[in-house]
Amino acid sequence: MGDWQKIKYLVIDVDGTMTDAGIFYDEHGNELKKFCTKDAAGFFAARRAGIKILVLTGRECAATTRRMGEMKVDFLVQNCKDKVPYLEKFLCEQGVSWEEMGYLGDDLNDLPGMSRCGFAGCPEDACAEVKARADYVSTIKGGYGAVRDIVEHLLRARGEWEKVTAEIYGIGV
Repeated sequence: MGDWQKIKYLVIDVDGTMTDAGIFYDEHGNELKKFCTKDAAGFFAARRAGIKILVLTGRECAATTRRMGEMKVDFLVQNCKDKVPYLEKFLCEQGVSWEEMGYLGDDLNDLPGMSRCGFAGCPEDACAEVKARADYVSTIKGGYGAVRDIVEHLLRARGEWEKVTAEIYGIGV
């Protein structure tokens, strides 16, 4: 385990991480995705802990725009085909280092970015290469609450989970 206290940003992939990687099309050609509402607790807890969220995806979809708006993510970047050059520019603009970045992803296109970050997490059904690199492999599949589980793991390791969830939901002691 690295120094996860340093994590200031989380990069989160969409397809296969926040969703089950399935894509549906309606009769008008609109792309539809199913998001797990359980992940919202992870987004809210991360934000309460002072971590900013960058949702970074290679696809573009109105459903993603809508859901990430509901989640009030700090940054949403869609249709990003080469994530590392984008992240290098982003880090420079934000004045943070790779070690201050966490990455939640599931497939080979996420691996170059994950390999550079201070924390990496993935769903249970991520590809073998991503699972081998991850600091934490969730026991939950993508699209079924894996993001919440990974964020909870990170915040518990930092000693913050109970505090932030108590503040958000009025639970705990």
